[in-house]
Amino acid sequence: MKQFLAWIGLKIRLDSQRTKPPSVREGEIWWASLGENIGTEINGKGRSFARPVLILKRLSQNTYFAIPTSTQLREGDWFIPIQYATYSVVVCLHQARTIDYRRIDKKLGTLSQAQFQLVKEGLGRLYGL
Repeated sequence: MKQFLAWIGLKIRLDSQRTKPPSVREGEIWWASLGENIGTEINGKGRSFARPVLILKRLSQNTYFAIPTSTQLREGDWFIPIQYATYSVVVCLHQARTIDYRRIDKKLGTLSQAQFQLVKEGLGRLYGL
């Protein structure tokens, strides 16, 4: 069962935070509260409705273009398998989105330059960039 009301409560608390944005760099993996979403949109998990995301681009001091990851290994143009620390995950290119710094919680790791390049190339192929 979807927990939309719990997500709304957390979203209100996140929005009211006035903390300093963390030092985030492109190619890093961070926990981010993505929420309880609709249909096939990727959800966060647990009490903070979070999942690891790859920071693809820093858009401003407060905003990032991020791509959710999943431990459910899948194949296809939408998914790029990556390895960071001891984790094997896929970057879900079709779920890329802009997020505010208040969704970001904890840094998990950094992709190698080669793996980050694979993700960027996958986006380029998929979206014709």
